[in-house]
Amino acid sequence: MLWRALLFGLVFVSPPFLKAWLLRRAGARIDNGAVIGWFSAVAARRVELGARAAIKPFTLIFLDGDLAIGAYSEVSSFTLVYGSSDFVVGAESYIGPQSLINVEEPVRIGSGSALGPRAMVFTHGSYLPYIEGYWVRMAGVTVGNKVWCAAGVFLHPGVEIGDDSFVNSCAVVTQSLPPGSVAEGNPARVVYPMARVKRKMGPRQVDLALERTLVDFAEVGLRRQLRIETIERTQGCLRFAYRDRLYCVLLVGSDGRLPQQPAATEQAVVLVNAENPPLPANALIMDVPKRVAALSPDPIHTALRLFLLRYFGVRFREESAD
Repeated sequence: MLWRALLFGLVFVSPPFLKAWLLRRAGARIDNGAVIGWFSAVAARRVELGARAAIKPFTLIFLDGDLAIGAYSEVSSFTLVYGSSDFVVGAESYIGPQSLINVEEPVRIGSGSALGPRAMVFTHGSYLPYIEGYWVRMAGVTVGNKVWCAAGVFLHPGVEIGDDSFVNSCAVVTQSLPPGSVAEGNPARVVYPMARVKRKMGPRQVDLALERTLVDFAEVGLRRQLRIETIERTQGCLRFAYRDRLYCVLLVGSDGRLPQQPAATEQAVVLVNAENPPLPANALIMDVPKRVAALSPDPIHTALRLFLLRYFGVRFREESAD
């Protein structure tokens, strides 16, 4: 226990580029691209961080059990995870900032799931003396796959939330919820099935949804966030200049047709909703059906990828073109 505490302190004060090296030296399995931010630290009996998993700055994870965070998952800033058992997070999941997760019993979060900001998870509930007749509750918490617990949700010991569910903001979940549920309130109750609010999306519906995201990206991502004033917008196409470079952001819909041909002087960033369509040379591709994006430091490509994740919940895995 002492060596784990010492390692925890050393990792905490080390710069991010040294943290993974220190943990690997202590026996951790940390895959390529996994990062631990400034003034963050992890300690556990076994540590596994999947490819491009991220523990953001000012987050502390100290466990006597095992820690496993899946590929492309993120534990956001100012989060505290502590306890004597296991904390397991699947691939492509998210823990929001300022969350508090008690792991005296196992906590398992599936793939493609999220806890919103200031979520609280407890597996042990007691304070008043048990020998005086007061209750004690100790039990693990399980969150299934594709579950979204919005901001401020509180999960009690023993709760299990089934796959493909949504728990509304500030709900207090005291009992397990079946798969495919939309729940809210204190205590949380199922208000209707997820099937009632989830649309059926064929290829044409996805095209229209992607067109909507480009409209919002032009206003929010480009004008507000990147301060780009002049944007030429036509159907399936955005043209603008950023940092003395010309860009053309294109949407190739399910028909496979390129809406416009980028000029030789433009860097093309292309959202593709078709299988193997003809594309411009040297374009940065974001393949929607496969959820794969080119691995690139380009600022506009990165801004679009993060915009789709933060505002529309569309996550892309970054892969090299080689």
